[in-house]
Amino acid sequence: MGCVLSSPYNPFAGWLLGLFLDIAGSGLINLRYLLRIGSGCFTGNLLFQGFYLMTEIASSHNSSSSEPRKGLVQIFTGDGKGKTSAALGTVIRALGQGLKVCIVVFMKGHYPYSEWAFLSRVPDVRIERFGFETFTDPTNVKLEEKEEAAKALASAREAVLGGEYDLVVLDELNIAVAWKLVELDEVVKLIQDKPQNVELILTGRNADAKLVQMADLVTECLKIKHPFDKGIMARKGIDY
Repeated sequence: MGCVLSSPYNPFAGWLLGLFLDIAGSGLINLRYLLRIGSGCFTGNLLFQGFYLMTEIASSHNSSSSEPRKGLVQIFTGDGKGKTSAALGTVIRALGQGLKVCIVVFMKGHYPYSEWAFLSRVPDVRIERFGFETFTDPTNVKLEEKEEAAKALASAREAVLGGEYDLVVLDELNIAVAWKLVELDEVVKLIQDKPQNVELILTGRNADAKLVQMADLVTECLKIKHPFDKGIMARKGIDY
């Protein structure tokens, strides 16, 4: 809809419009912001629109800063469903911004989870899967399971320290530590050695208190209800 001035020419409006155009020309603001303000017609709410635009300018300028992004450590833990799902939500967001992602799966690596099948076809994401299709028995951890976990940890160190990835997800690492497939001290050292620009996500129940202390964000998924309690087994395409 076209803009029609409903009041006589206001010198302040002319000056402010000129200022906005100068700022747009400087590259500090996208033209879409000017169009948004233009729809306000610079009439009765001119001052409000002006301050709104200046806020948008500051936000746009700050978000496009050349300062390197600070990478944090996130943990998704707890007995409830959704830990890996939460991490994969961040993966999708990162890919949407053109970031490079590596996912290292510490346990159940060869279980036919659909998310790995899908993400393996997506550019800018690498998936390294370790462990077996069968679930680990924490009371009887096998040597080959520890060997797989050791390979996963080596792959994780390469991904975190190699300089190629912006986001690294270590799926089921927490439970691998809790069941002694991976030594806690090795994970602590990995976090300490992490470059500042790398975002690191750890998933799995029973996150160690030391890792929780080191993390910047910790979310506990709490089980309220679960279909398994009613005898409903995992459903293809929904649960795996």
